[in-house]
Amino acid sequence: MNVEQIIKTERRLPLKTRTMIHLALVSNKINERFTMALKPFEISQQQFNVMRILRGQKGTPANLSTINERMVTKMSNTTRLVDKLITKGYVERQVCESNRRKVEILITEKGKTILQKLDEIMEDTENKILNDFSQKELEILNTLLDKF
Repeated sequence: MNVEQIIKTERRLPLKTRTMIHLALVSNKINERFTMALKPFEISQQQFNVMRILRGQKGTPANLSTINERMVTKMSNTTRLVDKLITKGYVERQVCESNRRKVEILITEKGKTILQKLDEIMEDTENKILNDFSQKELEILNTLLDKF
């Protein structure tokens, strides 16, 4: 059953229920597109998000708590995400000199380089996903989504 068939079937449901189903379907479709765009690089959306957070630190280290607070998808396995990125050489972990119990994480030059490539791919994916929307429609959609 494709999306159109599901929506047609769901028309018998209350509007709020249909809306929630539609939002879930759209969310899943967007996630699938981003996952496929990142797949050749063996990077998950969450790992991509961690790298963007670290790049946004502009050379200032971040701890796991800071990364987790800024994640698009809140999760408890931030340590595992960082460990995978360390293995790939995209980030590094250091012990804080002033507080030996504190672990600091930085993006590496290799991480910055791959992130630049990923930025282009993700922007292209965003453009493909939103291609059928006008600027005005995107503004309206964002205004509506801001109500959440």
